[in-house]
Amino acid sequence: MRAIYFEEFNCPLSIKDLPIPTPSPKGVVIKVEATGLCRSDWHAYVGHDPDIKLPHVPGHEFAGTIHTVGAQVKNFHPSDRVTVPFVNGCGECEYCKSNNAQVCPTQTQPGFTHYGSFAEYVAIENSDFNLIKLPPEIDFNTAAALGCRFATAYRGLIARAQLQPNQTVAIFGCGGVGLSALMIAKALGAKTICIDINDQTLAKCQELKADYIINSATTDPVKKIQELTNNQGADIAIDALGSEQTAIQSVLSLKRRGKHLQLGLLLTPTNTTPMPMARTIAYELDLLGSHGMAAVDYAQMLQLISTGKLNPQQLITKKVKLEEGPELLKNLDKNPSTGVVILNP
Repeated sequence: MRAIYFEEFNCPLSIKDLPIPTPSPKGVVIKVEATGLCRSDWHAYVGHDPDIKLPHVPGHEFAGTIHTVGAQVKNFHPSDRVTVPFVNGCGECEYCKSNNAQVCPTQTQPGFTHYGSFAEYVAIENSDFNLIKLPPEIDFNTAAALGCRFATAYRGLIARAQLQPNQTVAIFGCGGVGLSALMIAKALGAKTICIDINDQTLAKCQELKADYIINSATTDPVKKIQELTNNQGADIAIDALGSEQTAIQSVLSLKRRGKHLQLGLLLTPTNTTPMPMARTIAYELDLLGSHGMAAVDYAQMLQLISTGKLNPQQLITKKVKLEEGPELLKNLDKNPSTGVVILNP
């Protein structure tokens, strides 16, 4: 099979012919029909994840058809149309049994713990527990766009922040995960404020019906959010970028008893980040995280997509062949995309 492959971090990428994987007894091998290009894949490529073993094939947002199944798989068969969360649970621990596989201590992640989906085929473990059958009306490109970004934003807003209609949601950083959060918040009747430094990105937010947009390169976003909310602040604020600055601004933009939702990865040398804890105490704020979504929770989101209430396909900005992937991945930090780029192996 053809796959995007690297033998050293932050070194040249290539397309390499590799053997098609063999499924484990409880696993399957999926023929990849579409896979999303995500900033997390770039972090893997440059060596920000210490658990990745070289050589490596990245890629973790995908959909496809089952190619082969392991002997102990009961619920899935060759040719089934499927997608999968980027976090796969063991199915046996206390977290998996409580429907929280996204924090399973022995989780596997395609593109991180093992070869991923920037390839023609990818192997998945514990498939009866982790796989999701796709409704016929949802195509592979749309399913791949759900990936980590849309699913993480969905669970973050619905299960973690418990978003209610008419609440105000401020979104700091409007790349793939920020735009996903915008679409979900709008679909559930929230008022949205989108903050970014890129005019093209903010134009996309306007296209997706954001109520307010703020260019934080020219405007103090915390002060402006106070103005827009009658000096109350946002009910929910999201750091969808993952930087010390946007995380702090998110917290400071909240109303009393508001909720900060961290969706962007905060990668610092010490794995710690300064936060305004005095404000957190004084305002009784909630600081929340979202690490993807377990397969068991996909049904409600897929139903909203099937009925047209959510349209993640609007996030797809480009569809390219696998051969274009190495150059796009290498330069993802220099040329971030407004929306989602899909690779079609």
